[in-house]
Amino acid sequence: MLRLFKIESGLIKEMEFEREDLPNQILKADWIDAHEPDDDERDLLELLLHTDIPEYDEVDEIEISARCFVDSAGIHVHPLFLSQSEGRHMTLTVACILQTNHLITIREGDLADFRLLRMRARRGQVECRSAAELLVILLDQKVENHADTLEDIHRQLEGVSHMVLEDEDAELEDAIDKLARLEDSNGKIRLCLMDTQRDISFLLRHLRDRTDQAETLREIARDVETLMSHTTFLFDKINFLMDSTQGFINIEQNQI
Repeated sequence: MLRLFKIESGLIKEMEFEREDLPNQILKADWIDAHEPDDDERDLLELLLHTDIPEYDEVDEIEISARCFVDSAGIHVHPLFLSQSEGRHMTLTVACILQTNHLITIREGDLADFRLLRMRARRGQVECRSAAELLVILLDQKVENHADTLEDIHRQLEGVSHMVLEDEDAELEDAIDKLARLEDSNGKIRLCLMDTQRDISFLLRHLRDRTDQAETLREIARDVETLMSHTTFLFDKINFLMDSTQGFINIEQNQI
């Protein structure tokens, strides 16, 4: 599925198009979002935009040389995004190709960051002047989402803390299960943040001549550093509560 967006009067707006007019509309679009594109859509994008559309196994390559590089088609960055399924967090890689007049994103899953960005665009809340700035906005949106998720993990930890340390009738096995889920989510967020640091460093090297985008990237990098410290704090709190829970379970078993 393809979604096309155009920058008009400094705002990102989603384009309406007929299928038969798709080639012309792709060339006019500033952002082409390819969500699980079929073979015909891939072939069309490769023909019009003069770039290879990577397969999903190529997008998930972990080597830095495979995830961030520059070629004749443009600047390639493959950032990790956070997704949620059946109550558990998971990470998904999105292929981003930045060209002079286009940003192309290729992704397999439905991500909250993209849904929120589309909603904000429909409301006229996304100010943008270029495809490069749009890529920076996407990374900024991603980091904001991580911050919100970390706040949610912190709130859930407060509930588990009350369960373990204050509620004498609590089921401690349930507390261990909740702590394990929160530790897994916190770890995946930290992985995404580390990936964002790498992406920002790469983009700063290749967008040096774009002063506004470079400064915004540095601001995002400072936010990432703050969030990384917060994940460390959460890991310490989770480990403390896990040790306390296991200690209380051992005491109960000894009493029995």
